[in-house]
Amino acid sequence: MCLYKVLRAAVALRPGRDEIVIDTGNFPTDRFLAESVAAERGHTVRWIDADDVRAEDVAAVTGPRTAAVVLSHVDYRSAAIADLAGITRLVHDRGGLVVWDLCHSVGSVPVALDAADADFAVGCTYKFLNAGPGAPAFLYVNARHHEAFGQPITGWMGAADTFGMAEHYVPAPGIRRALSGTPPVLGMVGVQEGVALLAEAGIERVRAKAVALGRWVIDLADEWLVPLGFTVASPRDDARRGGHVTLRHPDAERLSRVLIENGVLIDFRRPDGIRVGLSPLTTGFAEVRAAMARIRELAA
Repeated sequence: MCLYKVLRAAVALRPGRDEIVIDTGNFPTDRFLAESVAAERGHTVRWIDADDVRAEDVAAVTGPRTAAVVLSHVDYRSAAIADLAGITRLVHDRGGLVVWDLCHSVGSVPVALDAADADFAVGCTYKFLNAGPGAPAFLYVNARHHEAFGQPITGWMGAADTFGMAEHYVPAPGIRRALSGTPPVLGMVGVQEGVALLAEAGIERVRAKAVALGRWVIDLADEWLVPLGFTVASPRDDARRGGHVTLRHPDAERLSRVLIENGVLIDFRRPDGIRVGLSPLTTGFAEVRAAMARIRELAA
């Protein structure tokens, strides 16, 4: 819902432009919603065909018809980190707006949205914010868009007078107009606690541990798993890798089932990816070593 809201708002802020840009490797929900909004608005989807989206890839498909660009800050498969500030600047130079998906970066990688002058962002709280299953999503709208920002799912919580029960909708000033219905209070309690833990630890310390955990996985994979047919699909450059590591294996789908059945909780990502999640607040180095040893044993 959050992505739908901000993407609809973004294209509405660029009348006369009729293209939405997104990459073919983005998370399915993002791609599906980009196509849905394009169909509703009579827009065309321009595709970036790249596994690791860089500024030059965005430059190749953006121009005077670009209304909005939708990208993930951290790739959900490879963990490659996109150049948020550089790509945002490039799209702005061409007159478009950018919507960033932060699902795989928030709580693991520092994200400076205001400093980058990002337009919109969305994200989830159940991953690195540790808020648990069913925790609500969030959205970000740059303050310079607040008064012009209009979203399509209007509701009483986003109205100027919440309890006025007015005959017609009048949006609240500022970011509150992004709300629709009553927030899921129990789910928000989980977010509150997860964010409090993150704030206590500090994002820079969390990021340092995420980098170290990822380096530990890669080093063990090189020593133990590469001889068994694995390859490392995530960036080896620590500065370009988010909070997970993806390993490739020709028989990844079957092996993933075996791993999960034997207590190694990974994610399978088509066609051949095994994603090792590394939530820094809850994952230790001994656990990672034990998991990698178990993967080696089962793969062998």
